[in-house]
Amino acid sequence: MRSSVLAGLLIVTACTGVESTAQSPAAGAPVEQGAANADFEPAFENQTRAPEMRTNVDIAIEVIAQNLVEPWAIAFLPGEGRMLVTERPGRMRIVTRGGDVSAPIVGLPEVDSRDQGGLLDVVLSPTFERDRMLYWSYSAPRGSGANATNVARGRLSADGARLENVQVIFEQQPAWRSTKHFGSRLIFDGEGHLFVTLGERSNREPRELAQDLSTHLGKIVRINLDGAVPADNPFVGRDDARAENWSYGHRNIQGADLHPETGELWVIEHGPRGGDELNLVRRGANFGWPVISYGIEYSGGPVGAGIAAREGMEQPIYYWDPVIAPGDMDFYRGSLFPWNGDILIAGLSSRALVRLELEGDRVVGEERFDLGVGRIRDIAESADGALWIITDEENGRILRLTPRGS
Repeated sequence: MRSSVLAGLLIVTACTGVESTAQSPAAGAPVEQGAANADFEPAFENQTRAPEMRTNVDIAIEVIAQNLVEPWAIAFLPGEGRMLVTERPGRMRIVTRGGDVSAPIVGLPEVDSRDQGGLLDVVLSPTFERDRMLYWSYSAPRGSGANATNVARGRLSADGARLENVQVIFEQQPAWRSTKHFGSRLIFDGEGHLFVTLGERSNREPRELAQDLSTHLGKIVRINLDGAVPADNPFVGRDDARAENWSYGHRNIQGADLHPETGELWVIEHGPRGGDELNLVRRGANFGWPVISYGIEYSGGPVGAGIAAREGMEQPIYYWDPVIAPGDMDFYRGSLFPWNGDILIAGLSSRALVRLELEGDRVVGEERFDLGVGRIRDIAESADGALWIITDEENGRILRLTPRGS
């Protein structure tokens, strides 16, 4: 399959549709987003609806490739002008900067691609240039309609056509008959470990297990690169806990990154109706789902007892109501855009690029760019500071974003 680069560029500004300025002319007003679903009071200032802070940026959009089927993740190959892309039905391909799309790479395990499942994240080993190892996550069939999130690794052949010596290094337990909430972002911590974000499978019964440390549901796990358990994980040695667990009480995390200065893990996760959360994750912490939430059930009723705080459960750094339905998130590290250190978020139902401005570990401003490209699933930054996004569509696209005139 081949997709050529489109000659034209689209230009967008912030979603207000007016010329961007350094800050919103209505000082202190949040981004326009509609009525909230719930009437919770935030726990601290700017925990939600922080002031809109517009930057003087017009974004040019270049279509690199198209005709991909529900792409989920991209990962740049070093020094080759190429990238890996996963498609949820179970295919991984290589795409060139010029828009050439390879045939599917051979050697992937079977996936269960019903509904939200399928082939999900892909990342390069920290030692890829030496060993050509890839790590990927996927929803694996476990028999009788059950499934769960697996992580596998394998060597990408020199010609990029196949995966060799494939090993499954992690299997979420227990499996469940559900087609939702697989989580699935993979993050190396720079110290020989891999974080894996895991959903709680959505249904009423399994979601309660997000509070049960004897399962992997609704957890972030931390494993060694071969899948073994690090000796310093917080629940090692406890009979009532899975040793891989790092934090718990999560709903469905699909975005994660390490802070470029502190190295701490930040994640973004889906709420129900309202209550999407940005969280700063520390070892052993309980993030409360489904006991506390800033959202409500899809039916309109309260989540559990209808509370948003409880002692011993972490508060989100930031939350959205109504939701933005976050895909991936990245800290921006470059200088091409004037956003160094800011968090950039791929919006699914919001169909927007969302920017959060931070001071320390608090959000002080929000900005949204309506790119007009559909549901944004993944976001990545290339070495030149350009942003690359993929759209979660039947005709999914890879798009390159740069400031106009750069």
